[in-house]
Amino acid sequence: MSETQKTAFVVTAHPGDFVWRAGGAIALHAAKGFRVVIACLSYGERGESQFAWKKAGVKMEDVKAQRRDEAERAAAILGAEIEFFDAGDYPLRGTEAILDRLVDINHALKPSFILTHSLRDPYNIDHPEATRLAQEARIIAQAAGHKPDPDRAYSAPPVFLFEPHQPEQCDFKPNVILNIDEVWEKKRAAFEILAAQKHLWEYYTRVALNRGMQGGRNSGKAMTYGEAYQRLFPEAVESLA
Repeated sequence: MSETQKTAFVVTAHPGDFVWRAGGAIALHAAKGFRVVIACLSYGERGESQFAWKKAGVKMEDVKAQRRDEAERAAAILGAEIEFFDAGDYPLRGTEAILDRLVDINHALKPSFILTHSLRDPYNIDHPEATRLAQEARIIAQAAGHKPDPDRAYSAPPVFLFEPHQPEQCDFKPNVILNIDEVWEKKRAAFEILAAQKHLWEYYTRVALNRGMQGGRNSGKAMTYGEAYQRLFPEAVESLA
């Protein structure tokens, strides 16, 4: 990685999550020259693979292989790298080894920003568990006494929470709408790789159109497709104008 190359880090519970909720941000920043790394904590093999389990005689390893292949191809379309943790889903449970690896990625990548799930999700406990791990790794990465290295520089990046499936139930309050018009076709193409969750293709197209409408109204600039984010920490500015 170039010393001057900007980077982004995405921590996702399941393969589909980074596509539905942050595919536009990933593709947009990759197109701008960012190195984008996705930590995919599980293959979504139990609860995120409804269509895969409809095939008679399917085995767990078959579903994992299908979801891994889908996630790799989707990440490639979006322009990102992806690392799999195989932590399991339904339930997803963090371990010390997972946390340690996430800290190491933070140190190596020095991301300009982190994307992850909402803080709450009563429909899917895997999602806030992924957020907890992402947040804890960011905190630990700041600690000078964790794997001390006097030459290491790490400045904790802003964290943006991507939109959950039912935001009104998750206390999700978007305060950033990202214009993804120029990369919408890439995001849609990544959707269509996720055969195990075909039922969500049109749903998330409608979400993008709704957020695009809101983004246009709030900015006064034309926007067709958008993604909503909740910035977790305040932004320090020199002027409000």
